[in-house]
Amino acid sequence: MVSAAWAAEPDPFQIFAPLSYPQPVNAYHSGNGAPGPMAWKNRADYDIHVQIDPATHSLSGSETLTYTNNSPDTLSTLWLQLDQNIYQEGSRGAYAAPQRHQDHSDGVTIEAVALNVDGKDIPLTPVVSDTRMQLALPQVLAGKGGHLTLKISWHYTVPGEWGGRTAFSQNRDGEMYEIAQFYPRMAVYDDQRGWDTAPYLGQEFYLDYGDFDYSVTVPKGFLVAGSGVLTNPDTVLSTQERDRLAQAASSETRVQIRTAEDVQAIIHQPQTETQTWKFHMANTRDVAFVASPTLQWDAARLDLPPLEGSDTKNPAPRLAMSVYPAEAVGATKWDRSTEYVKHAIEYFSGKWFPYPWPNAVNVGGHGAAMEYPGIVFDGKKDAGAELFWVTTHELGHGWFPMIVGSNERRNAFMDEGFNTFIDVYASDHFNHGEFAPKHDVEFAPQTGHPADDIVPVLKDKSAPVLMTPADLVSEKYRHSVTYFKGAYGLQLLREQILGAARFDRAFQHYIALWAFRHPTPSDFFRVMESESGEDLSWFWRGWYFNNWGPDYSLKSVSYVNGNPVQGARVQVENRGWLPLPVVLAITWMDGSSARLTIPTETWYQRNTVTLQIPGKQAIRSAVLDPDHMIPDLNRADNSFTVKLAGAHTQGTSAAVSSPLQGAPAP
Repeated sequence: MVSAAWAAEPDPFQIFAPLSYPQPVNAYHSGNGAPGPMAWKNRADYDIHVQIDPATHSLSGSETLTYTNNSPDTLSTLWLQLDQNIYQEGSRGAYAAPQRHQDHSDGVTIEAVALNVDGKDIPLTPVVSDTRMQLALPQVLAGKGGHLTLKISWHYTVPGEWGGRTAFSQNRDGEMYEIAQFYPRMAVYDDQRGWDTAPYLGQEFYLDYGDFDYSVTVPKGFLVAGSGVLTNPDTVLSTQERDRLAQAASSETRVQIRTAEDVQAIIHQPQTETQTWKFHMANTRDVAFVASPTLQWDAARLDLPPLEGSDTKNPAPRLAMSVYPAEAVGATKWDRSTEYVKHAIEYFSGKWFPYPWPNAVNVGGHGAAMEYPGIVFDGKKDAGAELFWVTTHELGHGWFPMIVGSNERRNAFMDEGFNTFIDVYASDHFNHGEFAPKHDVEFAPQTGHPADDIVPVLKDKSAPVLMTPADLVSEKYRHSVTYFKGAYGLQLLREQILGAARFDRAFQHYIALWAFRHPTPSDFFRVMESESGEDLSWFWRGWYFNNWGPDYSLKSVSYVNGNPVQGARVQVENRGWLPLPVVLAITWMDGSSARLTIPTETWYQRNTVTLQIPGKQAIRSAVLDPDHMIPDLNRADNSFTVKLAGAHTQGTSAAVSSPLQGAPAP
């Protein structure tokens, strides 16, 4: 259909045909996009202990994993993810993206796996296939609440900077370890595919939710910042650091917890002892941490209500925090990081959905630009607008996909696109638009005007569509399609189709319905239609399933009986396959003007319409989409200037402030 659309005149019967969504309505997914009456999700709770040995750059660990099967199915096997195996020579990821995997490690070594039954460990023999591990159970795990406990021990060599999202790197004063995807993680068993065992090829993740307790043992003097809340501050922090944290808890601006002077004192006193830092995070799909003796640390209060419930390990107040090395310090650099963290968490909480975790940490590292629940890894060289944008973007992932747990390995637009969309408005909101509009590699990269910058993507016949699985989108199109087109589609839906009030209510409802669950694209489409009161199948088909765009032409302007006093006729033609609502602006000879919006329904049964415009004088100009709010594929034919010669100019004009009441002429 795509190639035919480019070659043929728009066909309303294809554009507006009923759209069959990929995922059907059933007992687990309702017709209004909500979880169905029999919806379920499995659960994975972790107790993890790891140790880092800087001498060998190695991480060793053990975990106790409690898995709860809430599905209606019995399970004879379990699948876990071993993401570190992507760094092995010959991994599928190394073949899928060789440019990213030119260096290699031995991957993860599984030392032991056991099923714990009534306090007794029953050894299991794992079957490792690339980045997946299969465990055959001695007896099936019952559904509808059956649970079991696994004990796993492992070790691996931490990659250098080539590890990207999980690596050790060199700061001016010493090494730092940004550690993620570091433990065997349960794969998701869902109602779409059963076990979702897509191998890790370097894209994103898909995980279930649970509670985490984890500890990190490192040389004394290391600072460890991680997802969740530090539960043993009395044993790992100095009295001065604890006092400063107490000050930060009531401060709207950053308080330095570990200063440059503190770091210098630490690194010049080599330690042979170790310390164990303990963390807790509830109802999360993952955790990550950073460890280094070189990190400065500052924090400020998050103006959010205390966390509710019986989880006493998550005390109020809640903090925005930043950790970074000395070379990141600067007035336009990481001195402002916590200000950005605080704004992002508070703004997204107020606008879309409350932030559910105690703290948020921004890490100035080697430049991974990667997100995990409660902590993000950014670049120590980031500064100015770039630091604001990357901080806001990575923290925005706390909502997509950390809260709304879509399958980002398959549906990247529900991750990067949705997040980039909320980032656009965060840029507008921060400090009276200090860094607005958002204008970076993720959004409107050429001119800062999305309606203009997206047109080359829509015209590129090689560009993938938004529904393309994440691993099939090449690096060439990853930002322009997944991020930019994904975000701009929601902006068009909000500002040109539904309006802010209807869109915001529907989008907030979608987030609330699917918080800590696993929505599909079809669920999103159905929620937005049901809540907004619109059939949007034409928009989903054109923008998500195809790379269609609007293309309008202003064909002519004439007068009723050749006399402007009797009104004008404006002929508009639709030449595009995505008929977005479009504004027609009319300016009369005396400079007064008015506008009307031509709705999408105009093009249900035709491609040309003649609008009758009231008025009593000649028209100077008529322009379609005068503010460049929609991505018209060809603007050369969007305007029409009426020559003065021979035109009748007598009569009064319409008021400047009054809207045009355009209608098809008889």
